[in-house]
Amino acid sequence: QVRLVESGGGLVQAGGSLRLSCAASGLVFSTYGMGWFRQAPGKEREFVAAARWGGGSTEYADSVKGRFTVSRDNAKNTMYLQMNSLKPGDTAVYYCAADHYGMGSRLPGPYDYWGQGTQVTVSS
Repeated sequence: QVRLVESGGGLVQAGGSLRLSCAASGLVFSTYGMGWFRQAPGKEREFVAAARWGGGSTEYADSVKGRFTVSRDNAKNTMYLQMNSLKPGDTAVYYCAADHYGMGSRLPGPYDYWGQGTQVTVSS
């Protein structure tokens, strides 16, 4: 059974930092593309960042480029999202997802598995 478990969310002041983790089990992690998405209340789920199966290729939403960094440790079956210079607009539930195509899409459709999410709240 595939499981994705996010952790590291919390409450932080604007300008602060958080690091999210996504621990995967039940799949060959190194072959999967991995993505981070977020959903704020009343809004659609939106793409944040993604890393292809090898980890060498990453993509970011324009809104987080330069502030967030996605990485993965295939030996630990874990993906990370380092979030710096956080803004109140970053407040959302953050989800990780796994894509068996290995590409780490910007779209939610190709992802096969999703975590339960972790809440990130940025106060002004």
